[in-house]
Amino acid sequence: MKVDLHTHTTASDGVFSPRRLVKEARETGLRAVAVTDHDTINGLEEAWEEGQRSGIEVIPGIELSTHYGGAEVHILGYLIDWERPHLQEVLEDFAQERFERARKMVEKLAKLNIRLDLEEVQAVAGTGVIGRPHVARALVKAGYVRTLAEAFSRYLASGAPAYVARRKLTPARAIDLLRSVQGIPVLAHPGLLRDDGIIPDLVRQGLKGIEVYYPGHRLIQKTRYLALCGRFRLIATGGSDFHGDDGRVPMGSVEVNYNTVDRLKKLKEEDNG
Repeated sequence: MKVDLHTHTTASDGVFSPRRLVKEARETGLRAVAVTDHDTINGLEEAWEEGQRSGIEVIPGIELSTHYGGAEVHILGYLIDWERPHLQEVLEDFAQERFERARKMVEKLAKLNIRLDLEEVQAVAGTGVIGRPHVARALVKAGYVRTLAEAFSRYLASGAPAYVARRKLTPARAIDLLRSVQGIPVLAHPGLLRDDGIIPDLVRQGLKGIEVYYPGHRLIQKTRYLALCGRFRLIATGGSDFHGDDGRVPMGSVEVNYNTVDRLKKLKEEDNG
């Protein structure tokens, strides 16, 4: 049966609540869904509880934002022991840093005569960890732009006038954090990297898998990433990167079967005795 190993909820920049996301997974006919919010585990408890009710296996996960060689690199963590206190402490620091980043973006927008209150951005984020997509949605809501893509291209993308760089968490530190909570670190959407030549370095740092199957990956890219998985003995994973936005890729649209979950579980058992 099919699974989706890359989804987001309102705990970060998704549109669906954790509960609704799991219900959507059931309605889509998935056997399992990984909840992988950006830099937060705040949606996992609600998703887990709904999974118990709905009969859908919820894979506890996260997507950590890191920087390497001037590029943004996202590391997925699967089967994390998310109730460990030190993980929450680290992620709370990340959340505060994201809030400060949003505040600076709002200040930069004000200098461009765009009057957006931080409270408006926080209202869009709700209880989720604030991020650039929430600033973008607030800009759309306020009528300054028509689409999220326009918000990013005109104001929020790297090099745009309201962009604010993030604190640079390294992939090595992210991988160490995931391993400390018995998680399996996997490189997310390598096709979005400017240079996937960093993969051997990430393997030396403890990477265990590559997200081979991803909506934007072409056949030539998937073939390359599968070859790298074979060369470095990595797990090939995949997911839709579902956010729930209209016009984006639907949940379960990437062909990944439950055997991948079995392999992740086996690796977790081998790594942690």
